[in-house]
Amino acid sequence: MESVKQEQSFMEVVKERRSVRHYDPAFNISEEELKDILTEAALAPSGANMQPWKFIVFNDQALKEQLLPIANNQQQVVESSAVIAVLGDLEYIKQVDSIYDPSVEAGYMTKEVKDSLVTNMKGMLGSMDSQYIKDGVIFDCGLLSMQFMLAAKARGYDTVPMAGYDKNKFIEAFDIPDRYVPTILISIGKASQPGHPTTRLPIDELTFWNGITK
Repeated sequence: MESVKQEQSFMEVVKERRSVRHYDPAFNISEEELKDILTEAALAPSGANMQPWKFIVFNDQALKEQLLPIANNQQQVVESSAVIAVLGDLEYIKQVDSIYDPSVEAGYMTKEVKDSLVTNMKGMLGSMDSQYIKDGVIFDCGLLSMQFMLAAKARGYDTVPMAGYDKNKFIEAFDIPDRYVPTILISIGKASQPGHPTTRLPIDELTFWNGITK
């Protein structure tokens, strides 16, 4: 099915994005377009460009029904076109050659620079606390998730991020390997009801210049 609306301006996307919880269950987004949105989302920054994320796309209705109670019976899980589970890859170092070799081939770095980066990264990771690594992976997945929602809105689709689900039951139900940590679920589809407008605190109440002031 064609996009609802194409190529909105950046400011329209930022200002019009809402967390939408009611979707048209008859509306379908093709797998090809979902892959396009994920490709755009995956342009998000990450530490050392390690891209420590993986996705499970739930667009099969039976599987969405299985996911529903795990996600605290949030109806958008079954009404939206798809639910994207963003997983953090704690063993992202295993894909370092797949990431850096194309950069060498493209002339973005020399093989010597690549080899030095890989050696340094493996050394750093070997000395890092596992919680520190996990925190970094979750941070990067947050950047990716926001970019996904903006990319979806730019195409006229609506989304809602969901942190409120049972991660242990999710891991068990979908046989998630230990190397992956579930971070967030994102419903995507066509809104049947608009998201509620919200207000934001004035920026002057949120901003300090050159240090904290009381």
